Amino acid sequence: MLQSFNPANRDLIVNINGGLVHRDQAGISPFDSAVQNGDAVWEGLRLYNGRIFKLTEHLNRLQAGARALAYQNVPSSQAITDEIRRTLAANGMTDNVHIRLTLSRGVKYTSGMDPRVNLGQPTLIILAEHKAPVYDKGGIRLITSGIRRIPPDCLDQNIHSCNMLNSILAKMQANAAGVDDCMMLDIHGFVAETNATHLFFVENGVVSTPHTDSCPEGITRATVLDLCRERAIPHAVRNISLSEVYRAEEIFCTGTMGELAPVLEIDGRRIGHDKAGPLTAQLTELYRELTATTGTQVVG
Repeated sequence: MLQSFNPANRDLIVNINGGLVHRDQAGISPFDSAVQNGDAVWEGLRLYNGRIFKLTEHLNRLQAGARALAYQNVPSSQAITDEIRRTLAANGMTDNVHIRLTLSRGVKYTSGMDPRVNLGQPTLIILAEHKAPVYDKGGIRLITSGIRRIPPDCLDQNIHSCNMLNSILAKMQANAAGVDDCMMLDIHGFVAETNATHLFFVENGVVSTPHTDSCPEGITRATVLDLCRERAIPHAVRNISLSEVYRAEEIFCTGTMGELAPVLEIDGRRIGHDKAGPLTAQLTELYRELTATTGTQVVG
């Protein structure tokens, strides 16, 4: 699904290391680690009526990734939150906003891969856009990708890094097939996630999702599992094979940018009855209520 350009984003003000600048004048050094090697971590946040949903969890994941990559002088959660507030205020934003945080290892004094040539100060980029959730709530279509999710002994996907070529290659397959996204398997043939979101499967009243061995520890995924526990909805985290996918009664995907969205077709096979199933609909409504009533106040 290709999003059209929102004219409201024509004159965005972006934040680079505390400097607020028009999107057309924004830039980072060609010696920055994000440009040179994709050496950066990122988070996507959503703003609901002045509040960012699960801000603490997102910032914790950003900083955990930075620690795993041995970044120096990582900004505190309070410092990042303050810069988010400044960015939203500069754009007059209060609701229905997607915020992209990028934290790179920073600028190098010479080009190269070795982190020892970095100057030791990370680059923080805050990009806030007027953007509705990206998926059609009426349902999406998937195919299984021929690109496998990277295992942790090659590159741990729980480092939420900007190295996303694996996902981009899968997305290209989805585009060529005329579907919304690709479902990706791990190297053992079990479901990992899509190229952009986590997946949940419903069979016999049980909501199941894959382990996070080959995909990030999703924050929306964790929220759905919490909702299942709170509402006594049977659920499991386990390996899921393709044959189980094809016989699922309901499938939905989860992510900060897309929230919850039903999957109506995989590999040309219809799932459910051309609409969100009952558990998908219930969890979608519970999630909506949660985003409407909780979060960290950053505007007003």
